[in-house]
Amino acid sequence: MGKQIDNTSGAVNLIASKTTVTGDINTESDLRIDGILKGNLKTTGKLVIGKAGTIEGEINCKTAEIEGKIEGKILVKELLTLKSTSFLYGEITTGQLMIEPGATFTGNCKMNNQPEGKTK
Repeated sequence: MGKQIDNTSGAVNLIASKTTVTGDINTESDLRIDGILKGNLKTTGKLVIGKAGTIEGEINCKTAEIEGKIEGKILVKELLTLKSTSFLYGEITTGQLMIEPGATFTGNCKMNNQPEGKTK
């Protein structure tokens, strides 16, 4: 599992390329994945998936910037950005969504920009 780092220091957890992690990750820090995660991820910070990065599982984060591949569900409280090199296969729930031309998204998307506890 990745080392937990206090996010107030500005440090970021990193799963480097050519690294595979099997299991769940929970952190309060920002996280960058350039390798492979086969499991679920929960962070109260920002998630960045590099071009070579892959996640197979469920994701729950504050914000996310995706250049790589996701297979599974992703819940982003604020902004999800799918870069032109991204591939996302699954379900999205997010407050805001930005998709660059060239990004691939196959699945369902639910926009949820209501404040917590409020429903229509």
